[in-house]
Amino acid sequence: MEKNAKIYVAGHRGMVGSAIYRKLVKEGYTQLITRTSSELDLRNQQDVADFFAAEKPEYVFLAAAKVGGIIANNTYRADFLYENLCIQNNVIHEAYNTGVTKLMFLGSSCIYPKLAPQPLKEEYLLTGLLEETNEPYAIAKIAGIKMCEAYRAQYNCNFISVMPTNLYGYNDNYHPQNSHVLPALIRKFHEAKVNGTTEVNIWGSGSPMREFLFADDLAEACYFLMQNYDEAGFVNIGTGVDLSIKDLALLIKKVIGFEGDLTFDSSKPDGTPRKLMDVSKLHELGWKHKIELEEGIKMAYLDFLAKHI
Repeated sequence: MEKNAKIYVAGHRGMVGSAIYRKLVKEGYTQLITRTSSELDLRNQQDVADFFAAEKPEYVFLAAAKVGGIIANNTYRADFLYENLCIQNNVIHEAYNTGVTKLMFLGSSCIYPKLAPQPLKEEYLLTGLLEETNEPYAIAKIAGIKMCEAYRAQYNCNFISVMPTNLYGYNDNYHPQNSHVLPALIRKFHEAKVNGTTEVNIWGSGSPMREFLFADDLAEACYFLMQNYDEAGFVNIGTGVDLSIKDLALLIKKVIGFEGDLTFDSSKPDGTPRKLMDVSKLHELGWKHKIELEEGIKMAYLDFLAKHI
């Protein structure tokens, strides 16, 4: 990507999009195109067509999506399916219509079957049933991958897809009900510490295994792949290392300095037992994460304190 190339970052105010935007600024790109959701509704086909026709971006990072944790995914099933399909259909199709040089579609590790072998290799896609709670979101993301592959096959578009593992970092969502597990725990432990609460209750058994990648590391990987990867198959992006939710909670407890006890509510759903990415393809291409989990949690907590307290 030339430094003066016109680059559209869709979803630039979200955690992932903002990390990609920061990376591009740091690398010296000068023609970055952004729109807030109030300025451009990506669910609206005509609005997206008009935007692409007017701006004519050369490169697109498609990081815009409707996202949330288990409760949000399970409660707003129709919204998650419909809105994500609209966003990606409109952006990918208009990228084709206006001759975008290259597009990157960002998916999610929830695309894999619930009981797929671990670690998750790219070829395990569509080999089994999905996790029920986030099935609509997963189906939308799978459709996005297949859409990029189809436009590549039929129209020779250089559209690539990447599948990040669980993400956290700057500009994360700390909503009490709609956030993912790591930011939700940061908020819970912080509030318990501030309020002098003696215990923190955590959803589920604490036994599921999860992998976490700092969003700025994801941005580094996306930038690397945009420069170096042009194949049809998607690429997993993660650390290749996981830990139990219980151990994650203990680590966050340590970082925040909460001195009470942990309890686990086994009546609440655990979700998928394990979601560890096989990142051998990414490593072979030449990229590896830099920010380890404890360091990343400290950085995320400082960001939480700066923006939410």
